[in-house]
Amino acid sequence: MSLPARIGVLVVAFLAVVAGGAFIVVHYLLGGPPTVDYSAGVTADSGAVVHVVLQEDPQNTETAHPDWVSYFVQDPKTKAWVHTTLFQVPAGSQVDMTILGYDGCTPLRNPFFGKVTGTIGNVAYENGKPITQLNSWSGCNVGHTFSIPGIDLNVPMGTPSLTANLCGTSPCTSGPKQVMTFSFMTPKKTGDYFWQCRVPCGGGFIDGFGGPMQTLGYMTGNMVVVN
Repeated sequence: MSLPARIGVLVVAFLAVVAGGAFIVVHYLLGGPPTVDYSAGVTADSGAVVHVVLQEDPQNTETAHPDWVSYFVQDPKTKAWVHTTLFQVPAGSQVDMTILGYDGCTPLRNPFFGKVTGTIGNVAYENGKPITQLNSWSGCNVGHTFSIPGIDLNVPMGTPSLTANLCGTSPCTSGPKQVMTFSFMTPKKTGDYFWQCRVPCGGGFIDGFGGPMQTLGYMTGNMVVVN
């Protein structure tokens, strides 16, 4: 290869690296979904109780990927539903979580994720009924999960009846749903605690684990723990 050709290849490679870096900065560092704040006015390490409310839908409000399944977080002040999976809570506090399940079922790859772990009492409540495990292979009983591996938290999400007509417009305000409630303690160590759905719900992607399952604002997010 001649010297001009080699220089041309190096210039193209350099520009590709620069473009890739710019994409990461714009889309992941400067952009991205907002963080809903549940820590305002709450003293960290006080054992205070904060009430976090989410919903999971079969679609979302983004024009880029309107058919991706998605979580939404409710703003505690305005009660508006925000298309995000980032929420902030105080360290050393109790989170009383409510998740409204409007989406249908998808069998788990591993039945381990049908077990409730890391909650207070290792129990969750489906429409008020205590559960310690849901079997996604028997009657297709699991829609999604809410899992924070950093604190060994995993809660399977119940799903409406297989014959139910699911909500078709997000954020959902009507239609069949399952109400999942549970409580857990936030760590005393501050930081970002990654959470994700463990159901392979990325339709159209290899093994169902791509797309919304790998993207902040859809089926994966961060619980931000602050002082």
